[in-house]
Amino acid sequence: MRLGWVKPKGESRVNTPDEVIPMEWRDETVGIIGLGYVGLPLAIAFAESGATVVGVDVSQERVQSLKQGRSYLTDVSDEEIASVLGRFHPTTDYSALRECDAVIICVPTPLAKTGEPDISYILSAAEDFRPYLRRGMLVVLESTTYPGTTEELLKPMLEETGLKAGVDFNLAFSPERIDPSNKQWTLKNTPKIVGGLTPECTMRAKALYERVVDDVYPVSSPKVAEMTKLLENTFRAVNIALVNEFAILCRRMGISVWEVIDAASTKPFGFMRFEPGPGIGGHCIPIDPLYLAWKAREFNHEARFIRIADAINRQMPEYVVSLISDALNDHGKPLRGSRILLLGIAYKPEVNDYRESPGLALIELLQRKGSHVCYHDPYVLEVHHNGWVMKSVELTEDELAKSDCVVIVTAHKCYDWGWVVAHSPLVVDTRGVTRKMNAHNVVRL
Repeated sequence: MRLGWVKPKGESRVNTPDEVIPMEWRDETVGIIGLGYVGLPLAIAFAESGATVVGVDVSQERVQSLKQGRSYLTDVSDEEIASVLGRFHPTTDYSALRECDAVIICVPTPLAKTGEPDISYILSAAEDFRPYLRRGMLVVLESTTYPGTTEELLKPMLEETGLKAGVDFNLAFSPERIDPSNKQWTLKNTPKIVGGLTPECTMRAKALYERVVDDVYPVSSPKVAEMTKLLENTFRAVNIALVNEFAILCRRMGISVWEVIDAASTKPFGFMRFEPGPGIGGHCIPIDPLYLAWKAREFNHEARFIRIADAINRQMPEYVVSLISDALNDHGKPLRGSRILLLGIAYKPEVNDYRESPGLALIELLQRKGSHVCYHDPYVLEVHHNGWVMKSVELTEDELAKSDCVVIVTAHKCYDWGWVVAHSPLVVDTRGVTRKMNAHNVVRL
């Protein structure tokens, strides 16, 4: 059978590659699997557009929080959740998806300890959702993964129901492009890539996303859409690695890398600004390129740029520890036994997400060297990592003064850097936020 389409009222026939008519989504029910940094903003957006939204998450704590109108993400307010609770129905029960017209999978895709892609969350979500797949449904995978996942893994799993993808139900991939805390580029005005199994699948996905995104860009297949996301994040990882290497070299040569970057940024073409730091963090940049490198080996190709960039970026926490050690030594203090205060543990400013944060690596490296480490972060009040727990300390003049070294890890806008420098005996700045200051107690990356 061929999937049917509904012609929007008042619109003339639209010519598509398959001569189909775009579907009207005004009264549709949308299911979101995974209510994290990707899924929750998407669920809110669909609910605000007037759709009924079923949000499924394995965390009972998250679901209860949402039912009470409380957010656990910095980019989603309590008020936004409360305003859509009549249309947004969070639950841990996958059976609630059976009446959905579209289901979007937004679950994590981390790296396994072996360095290989861990797609267990995708497989688990597909297995739990599969009994409720029905004819005419649209299924979209948003989780970042290697090219081929949608067609080689998700498709056969869903077809075990007896329903055929592209015939009985629609299947597509659409990479998330959310940049947490970015107020300029949001879910609505950031173009959305969609790649369906068939032209009709693509148009169905395009019609769905057009109700919450201004510009939807269709591509020819799920593989193209999957590869697009990996290119975007590999581009960032490689360029961050390049500028990190420049930072190391500039310091050895007695040159300010920050002044060099500022100067290079005056060029109106052919240069894009990237800044060095203590490492890379978040769920995408440290991980996504390695998904591609792993898949490349299947085609007898060694992704050398990716491997080199990954090695450079992963060595940055150790390099920062060496800077801290040298700076303390210049002040007559050893690294062992010194009190080190990290400012910021989130992987980027103005978020409460500390996944893969270089601050975590710094804590473990410094503790291994015998330092007494604490941190302050207004967005992350408590850290759970590798079996240890640490709470954010109160940031006071006394806390700064009694620290042997204060390390700037995350450049939250709420920090008064002049005040920090004025009350700290020694500051190691990994983000260049003090580069306009002429202070004798500051060491910069």
